[in-house]
Amino acid sequence: MNRRWPEGRYADSDAARARYQADMSAARRSAREALRADLPAAHLGLAVTVIACPLLGAAWSPAAAWTVAGAFAALFTIVLTTRLVTGKGIRSAVRTAYTATFGWANWI
Repeated sequence: MNRRWPEGRYADSDAARARYQADMSAARRSAREALRADLPAAHLGLAVTVIACPLLGAAWSPAAAWTVAGAFAALFTIVLTTRLVTGKGIRSAVRTAYTATFGWANWI
């Protein structure tokens, strides 16, 4: 099978691999930047959650509010446990769990 390489007939596989790695790195970097959550957004997410849960309980049922609050608590606990098991410090683990749980407010 004949392939056309930018380097010509005698393509350098190391150069192609390096180019591929550079392209993949740039794509991952842009995805990380697009999905990055910061601390002020996490504070807003927590505030929206604290306000929305009682409103949800009043509008529907207390069980619905407890379900939503429990889901956020479970997510926080899972991320915190995962970060602590991987050997990160407690402060870093709590910050990561907090931003992962409530950082969704960056997109509202």
